[in-house]
Amino acid sequence: MKRPEKDIYYLGIARQIARRGTCLRRRIGAIIVKNDAVISSGYAGAPRGTPNCIDLKECVRDKLNIKRGQRYELCRSVHAEANTIINAARTGANILGGMMYLFMEHPDGTILYDKPCKMCRRMIINAGIKEVVVPWKGGIKRYEVKNWVKESRKDPFKEVREEGY
Repeated sequence: MKRPEKDIYYLGIARQIARRGTCLRRRIGAIIVKNDAVISSGYAGAPRGTPNCIDLKECVRDKLNIKRGQRYELCRSVHAEANTIINAARTGANILGGMMYLFMEHPDGTILYDKPCKMCRRMIINAGIKEVVVPWKGGIKRYEVKNWVKESRKDPFKEVREEGY
């Protein structure tokens, strides 16, 4: 029996967490690992006690044909990355210097090869996460959070142009 590498192991946990999500567009799960221990988890879903898209059987952003990456204020869900950071705060976990493992897929199970949205990258930076790991076309991809800060300093409008805001 072959043991999975740690990155694959942690991404597998994030994948299972993603399946708890309540978003009709995407299933996204995240965990924060520090000192080789999972200290927080979260998935994309409506705030506690509020109706979610799965139960309503409707996504407002789909209904209005809103493009990916736009008009997040209309979305019922809190992103997995944000929920993971919030859940850590609820328990008092120290996530400074931790790593976030993020798994994203379509509801049909097709893996999404992407990085966190701009708002989640900002939260990750402020939370003190040092690295984000995602699956990437047969392997993994690592994002050093300090590079997001450097990119923002060089050209603060780069993403506006690239993502078509």
